[in-house]
Amino acid sequence: MGNVTIQGLHKSYGAVEVIHGLNIDIADSEFVALVGPSGCGKSTLLRMIAGLEPINKGTIAISDRVVNNLPPSQRDIAMVFQTYALYPHKSVAENMGFALKVAKKDKKEINLRVNEAAEILGLTEYLNRKPRHLSGGQRQRVAMGRAIVRDPQVFLFDEPLSNLDAKLRVQMRTEIKELHQRLKTTTVYVTHDQIEAMTLADRIVVMQNGHIEQMGTPLELYDNPSNEFVATFIGAPSMNLLAGTLQNETVTVGNQHLPGPNGSGKVTVGVRPEHLMLSDDGLPMSVKVVEPTGSETMVFLSFEGQDVVAVFRERHHFEPGQTIHLKPDAAHLHVFNAETGQRV
Repeated sequence: MGNVTIQGLHKSYGAVEVIHGLNIDIADSEFVALVGPSGCGKSTLLRMIAGLEPINKGTIAISDRVVNNLPPSQRDIAMVFQTYALYPHKSVAENMGFALKVAKKDKKEINLRVNEAAEILGLTEYLNRKPRHLSGGQRQRVAMGRAIVRDPQVFLFDEPLSNLDAKLRVQMRTEIKELHQRLKTTTVYVTHDQIEAMTLADRIVVMQNGHIEQMGTPLELYDNPSNEFVATFIGAPSMNLLAGTLQNETVTVGNQHLPGPNGSGKVTVGVRPEHLMLSDDGLPMSVKVVEPTGSETMVFLSFEGQDVVAVFRERHHFEPGQTIHLKPDAAHLHVFNAETGQRV
């Protein structure tokens, strides 16, 4: 069992607490992504799982064994870093097999495991090369291969794709997902890129200021964000947030009266860019910028001093300065308390 159980986890640096009593259960073979803005505590949490940061309070268990006081080498984990962390003077094969050599594994077993990992990652023809003769994507594969040969209970990834260009990131994302589907090793993956998290993870943990804002599948977070922070963090382009009022189960935004939840008072109405529809009786919005991408068109607009983004799959011709009328899809509204930001 490669499950990871985190209970009541706290971390402080001096008087500053950066992790505030986290509880997370990660099932065996599950792929969980930790996301959030810089400084939210996601990398610190990963390093605590790895044993690179001490725990102030709480417990971390890997395969039902509490590992709080165990060194990284005894936790049965393998970590892939952002910077690859390869030995420049060693070949690809030597880099991948180094941990096994240190563990005094038989040379025949090391070669077998290295060759198997190289075949999985398409590195067989590069085994005798030094890292300096490899591209960024190939170096990252070597770092992943070094993790694979150890056959750990848990893989830990710390923003492994952030040093790669956009096209290579997409390619490596696919390779990581295929790798997980093949090996089914429990994986904890840190990223600030929510698209990366959405496409890779079985479940996403959204963090802010050392707290968990919401946990769920990618589509649960996209379709039912629990607060404004999650609503705007998950999804690209971000959810539009418009000022409105709630009364008698009716949400009012500008000239629109739409069905809403129980409650009353000032609210923030969330609408995904793809859920704004052209309509003669819609909200009047001024076009600022039009960005055609081929498969769709993004239109950046202004409504009563608020920035709005709309996405259209159909072909339309819009001009900057033009006024168009958009109506929120009533079936896909998100209503948040204007003061707390929590879902109503």
